[in-house]
Amino acid sequence: MGARANDWHPPAAYLYALTLDAPALAWEYLRRNPRYCAVYALHARGSEDEAGHAARWGLRLLEDPARDARQAQPAWLPDPDGLPQLHPDGAAASDAPVFGVWRMPGRKQLAHDGHRLLLTAYRPEGTLRAALSPALEHGMPYAHGLAAGARLRERWRAATATMERLDGYYGRDAARPGIHAHAHAHQRPDRIALMHMRSLQTLDGMAVGATHREIAQALFGAAAVAERWHDLGELRAQVRRLARRGQALVDGGYRRLLQMETSRDGRSG
Repeated sequence: MGARANDWHPPAAYLYALTLDAPALAWEYLRRNPRYCAVYALHARGSEDEAGHAARWGLRLLEDPARDARQAQPAWLPDPDGLPQLHPDGAAASDAPVFGVWRMPGRKQLAHDGHRLLLTAYRPEGTLRAALSPALEHGMPYAHGLAAGARLRERWRAATATMERLDGYYGRDAARPGIHAHAHAHQRPDRIALMHMRSLQTLDGMAVGATHREIAQALFGAAAVAERWHDLGELRAQVRRLARRGQALVDGGYRRLLQMETSRDGRSG
């Protein structure tokens, strides 16, 4: 919390939030929950029941709230809707794609959630996530898997794009240089992404006691506030909405960002 308290004024410090997918945004809100931070602090001092404490927050393991979404790799419980599982395929066709994590372009992170590896790959066109079976090894043909249950249809729809991208990276043609190199045009952030960025900045300002007017100056500029700020004005109403929505996500609403039908309130891509 200390670093955010000192650095909440410049909007540039929050630009990374414009590129976050729904699971990453969920983490940004959870790590701003004071009760979660207190639980993690107790764990860091030697609490024994990590799994029990983590499950209360929708996690398999406690993650350090000092780590923002560019560094952290929280293991959600249950898995987000768009997370496919990769398993060895013992009946694969001869031309089936084979697993090879380093053939995938982009910056990659691997983390163990206690049962399997979680892969996160950061690409210009969006973050790619997958859960890797402990039995899956480099060079093995693989099959996609999804958790069964009432939400299977939603999980399938959310994971389809990720599975297609994985097959593209791991297919036989992926070894040929340049065949999957696509130029990516950076688009302007959409309204929802901008709302999340401003909500996070608003929450950090409130955490250190900033007034709504001071928060508006950081978000929209001193000139705009001097000209347009008054009790019933648009800017004051915007700050109030950002504060209410952000606090609702901190207080448990972040879990909705992990499910497809409600992730339109986030940035599920």
